[in-house]
Amino acid sequence: MVRAAVLPAVGAPLEITDIALPEPGPGQVRIRLAAAGVCHSDLSLTDGTMRVPVPAVLGHEGAGTVVSVGEGVTHVAPGDGAVLNWAPSCGQCHHCLLGEVWLCASALSGAGAVHARTADGTPLHPGLNVAAFAEETVVAANCVLPAPDGIPLTDAALLGCAVLTGYGAVHHSARVREGETVVVFGIGGVGLAVLQSARIAGASTVVAVDVSPEKEELARAAGATDYLVASATTAKDVRRLTGGHGADVAVECVGRAVTIRTAWESTRRGGRTTVVGIGGKDQQVRFNALELFHWGRTLSGCVYGNCDPARDLPVIAEHVRAGRFDLGALVTERITLDGIPAAFDTMVAGRGGRALIVF
Repeated sequence: MVRAAVLPAVGAPLEITDIALPEPGPGQVRIRLAAAGVCHSDLSLTDGTMRVPVPAVLGHEGAGTVVSVGEGVTHVAPGDGAVLNWAPSCGQCHHCLLGEVWLCASALSGAGAVHARTADGTPLHPGLNVAAFAEETVVAANCVLPAPDGIPLTDAALLGCAVLTGYGAVHHSARVREGETVVVFGIGGVGLAVLQSARIAGASTVVAVDVSPEKEELARAAGATDYLVASATTAKDVRRLTGGHGADVAVECVGRAVTIRTAWESTRRGGRTTVVGIGGKDQQVRFNALELFHWGRTLSGCVYGNCDPARDLPVIAEHVRAGRFDLGALVTERITLDGIPAAFDTMVAGRGGRALIVF
């Protein structure tokens, strides 16, 4: 039995309880978690914005130590450090064959499996494949990436979602070039990773936008040259800070229609907007045909930073070891499993960066 955070039903409060976790079968790995990040996607699972089978053990951003492996697993062994990959690619579907592994048709196929059971025998699913909100988890082998050398596992947990997403949004989706101007909407864990990544890409002006004035210090420490509290004049304010033209690139990390529209309006003619935030179906963004023609802007979605974790994790790890990327700067609170509900409340209130569960 291990302690875990269970979502009994959509809209229900999380339950921190003991679950019965099986030993790994063929092609599976058992991991003892060192840390797990509390991501907005976890909150989206609780309120039904994202749908997965329930009841489920939540948590998809984590790292830990391999406890045991099932038959056929050779790329990790007991005692190895591991980073969890919540969206593994199958390598065989249409998108994988195109090299777009972040769009793999089978990425979340494991979410419907029976992962563990409650004390009374109720079957539990792994929310986003890896069920990281638990002291230990059992995952498919393709959900396990060897942890990079020289990075503490508690920090490496952030690599599994926030950092890959933020880094990829800048380098793969928006493709920020040296000297360009960037505006980032939403300064949570992913937004802070975007700011650091924009700095690494050599952006000349990096404007951070958030509803909370208290996040300015966090944003500037992550690489923001300017900070704006979101308002009705945000797009005009961004143009003022970028030579009157607007930013070359906007990265939206909120997932709200009004923020997406403002991000788009904040870019120059021919600018690029990348949407990272996950919004609900009710968030309808409207454009007219003439403005689409006139402004010549690009608006694109971004899944998991358009990353291939096996390719990108070593690159990001080198930035971390070289001191160019500070993983600890994303974390504003370290908690236990029992602190997850309060961390969700903090997230809804728009406060802080990443809350990190440390086991």
